[in-house]
Amino acid sequence: LSADGEITSKPMVLFLGPWSVGKSSMINYLLGLDDTPYQLYTGAEPTTSEFTVIMHGPKLRTVEGIVMAADSARSFSPLEKFGQNFLEKLIGIEVPHKLLERVTFVDTPGIIENRKQQERGRGLLGYPFNDVCQWFIDRADLIFVVFDPTKLDVGLELEMLFRQLKGRESQIRIILNKADSLATQELMRVYGALFWSLAPLINVTEPPRVYVSSFWPQEYHPDTHKDLFLKEEISLLEDLNQVIENRMENKIAFIRQHAIRVRIHALLVDRYLQTYKDKMTFFSDGELVFRDIVEDPDKFFIFKSILAKTNVSKFDLPNREAYKDFFGINPITSFKLLSQQCSYMGGCFLDKIEKAITRELPDLLGSIGLGKKPNVLSCDITGCGETPKNRYRKP
Repeated sequence: LSADGEITSKPMVLFLGPWSVGKSSMINYLLGLDDTPYQLYTGAEPTTSEFTVIMHGPKLRTVEGIVMAADSARSFSPLEKFGQNFLEKLIGIEVPHKLLERVTFVDTPGIIENRKQQERGRGLLGYPFNDVCQWFIDRADLIFVVFDPTKLDVGLELEMLFRQLKGRESQIRIILNKADSLATQELMRVYGALFWSLAPLINVTEPPRVYVSSFWPQEYHPDTHKDLFLKEEISLLEDLNQVIENRMENKIAFIRQHAIRVRIHALLVDRYLQTYKDKMTFFSDGELVFRDIVEDPDKFFIFKSILAKTNVSKFDLPNREAYKDFFGINPITSFKLLSQQCSYMGGCFLDKIEKAITRELPDLLGSIGLGKKPNVLSCDITGCGETPKNRYRKP
C-alpha cells in the first residue's frame, strides 16, 4: 500500500516552476531565513539543480540523498527506485525552525528547463525527471506553481506539467511572483494572459487560486499596488496554515486513495488470472495463452468487466501497458484467486479493503471533522508553535 514513512509524514508543500521565478527566495521568506546561515541560495542564474527538501532538525545540517533514501523511517525512502544519478541530485536541509516541525518544503529545479533537456533526448539528467516530479506531485498537500510576470513561459512544457498535475487541482496554487516589478496596467495584462494560457490546461469548474505578490523581504516597489500585494500575501499564509491544520484529514484521504489503487489492482490481477484459468486446457501452452491475454486484454474484456461489476471509475484504471511489465516480473501462476483468499475466522481480503474504503476511513475522516471549528486559523489545534507570518512589512 505505502511505506510507513509516507503515512506518518508531515504535510508536504511543493514548489514548481521555471528557474529564477523566486521559488527559493519564497521559501526563505516564508520561513524567515533571509540573512541567516540557513537561507537557500538564490540568484538570477539557475541556482537550484537539485530537489531540495527543507525539513526540521535539531541543528542546521545537510543530508545526502542516498542517506535520505536509505532511512526507511523517512518518507523519501521510495525515491531509491529512481537510481543513483537521481539520489546525487536529492539533498535534504535540516533547520531548527518551529514551523518545520509541522510541514516540509520541497524546492525543485527549473522544471521547464529540465523537461526540455529530457525531451530532447540528450541524456544530460541521467534520471527520469518527469517520473520524479510525478512522485512529489502525488504526495504534496499543497503545490505552488510559481511564475515571473516579466517572462511567462507558457509553451508545450507548461502543458506537460499540468498534465502531470491532473487530479491534483484542489492542491494547486498559482503564484504570480515579483508582481511589484510591473506597473499596475501591465500587471493586469499579464494576469489575464496567464489565465488565458492556463484555462485549457486546468479542466475544473472552479479556477485555481492565483496569488499576486512579491514574496521576498525587500520593500514593494514604489507606485505599485502595495495594499493588494500585502492582502494576497496574508491570504497565502492563511492557506498554508490551513494545510497544516488539515494534515490529518489529508493523510486519511491519502491512505484511502492508495487503498482504492490496491483494490483495483487486486481486482485486475484476479480477472487476468480467472481469464487465464478459463482459457487453459489440458493441451494448452500456458505461456502462449497468457501472452495472448496480456497483449490484448480488451479482447477478453478484462478492464471493461472491472468497470461493469465493481463501480470503479474509468479514471482510476491503471495503464494497460503497465501490466505487461508487471506480469513480466510476477508470473501469473504465482497468484491465487481472491475467492480462495478467504477464511472462516479472518474473512476475505477484498472485503476488508472494501470496508476500509467505504466505511472505516470516511467515518474516521468524519469524526475528525466534527471536532474542528471552521475558518479558525490557530496553532492551538496543530501545536505548530510558529505560524508563518509577514515578518518584514507593516500594513
